[in-house]
Amino acid sequence: MKTQVAIIGAGPSGLLLGQLLAVAGIDNVILERRSGDYVLSRIRAGVLEQGTVDLLREAGVDDNLNAHGLIHDGFDIAFDGERVRIDLAGLTGGKHVTVYGQTEVTRDLMNAREAIGATTFYEADAVQPHAIDTDSPYVTFNHQGQEYRLDCAYVAGCDGFHGVSRTCIPEDRLRIFEREYPLGWLGVLSDTPPVSDELIYATHDRGFAMCSMRSPTRSRYYIQVPDTESPDNWSDEAFWAELKRRLPEAVAENLVTGPSIEKSVAPLRSFVAEPMQHGRLILLGDAAHIVPPTGAKGLNLAISDVNTAYRLFRAIYDRGRTDLLERYSATCLSRVWKTERFSWWMTTNLHKFSATEDFDTRMQQAELGYYLGSEAGRATIAENYVGLPFAELAG
Repeated sequence: MKTQVAIIGAGPSGLLLGQLLAVAGIDNVILERRSGDYVLSRIRAGVLEQGTVDLLREAGVDDNLNAHGLIHDGFDIAFDGERVRIDLAGLTGGKHVTVYGQTEVTRDLMNAREAIGATTFYEADAVQPHAIDTDSPYVTFNHQGQEYRLDCAYVAGCDGFHGVSRTCIPEDRLRIFEREYPLGWLGVLSDTPPVSDELIYATHDRGFAMCSMRSPTRSRYYIQVPDTESPDNWSDEAFWAELKRRLPEAVAENLVTGPSIEKSVAPLRSFVAEPMQHGRLILLGDAAHIVPPTGAKGLNLAISDVNTAYRLFRAIYDRGRTDLLERYSATCLSRVWKTERFSWWMTTNLHKFSATEDFDTRMQQAELGYYLGSEAGRATIAENYVGLPFAELAG
């Protein structure tokens, strides 16, 4: 088999890159080790930056997004007994975010790929890139008991933190930067109306909490728990009771509870791998970086990589600019680190890390008090939350 770009991973970043390339006439094949049903079963965040929405529209995958996406012009931070609204539109010149579940984004992209007849191998085993530091890379894999070799010009690694792509970069070239936080988010998805029209982030003596939504009838709630916690230890009743304790009284009184349809614990981690390119291999999304979910940046940062990769491949195939490949990593990382900073800031200042009132606790309170009490501070939060501009591939 032959193709121009071999894409490893059929999450949102791999599917969107594949769709953009296919629309531009650049042949690609996607290899995914899981089944399509499994990929769709993964419950993830759903706050989309404007840049993400724009790129989905450029790919022609926006009908459902336009019909069902919820425009949010702000969100609240509950702190020190008060609810402070971050007026995204007012503080950023009219910018906003769109609430639309990552599962729905994935489904839309899958349907679009199927409609154009592009090739995807689900349940592909033993996927392995080869010769990525030559002009003739290829990928081997097994599918339904048959061995395949896929010759290609480039390999795009969209296969997540545990995927094979990052391991193809030589150890003496790869640098890892990471921080693991001693806490996680216990999340519950329920078919109940959201407690608020906009997201609420709450910092409390008992720990962080968050109120979000997927639709006018489906809600997603989180509470901070130890990173070793199991969702099996929490009944629905215990979860709702603890959530109410951490929310402002007026919010808790209006909370509609109900049976959970999904419950899980997500660990919090900051992670960056450098470089994001080696030879004919590029990394995108969680294969190269992870952010804590506090700033709603994981999917959006992956889509930023997709934008850079797409512009790169268009430059290569439309204008012969193979020299731009060497600029891919630096271009992506310039935005990655700014986004890592914002996610780290939100995480370190909204969560409880100490059981006692210590110096760090007081600094958290002072930091939040300063930013939330200053229009300039709120504008800084808003500017980062709606999303920094996508990095430009110079040249």
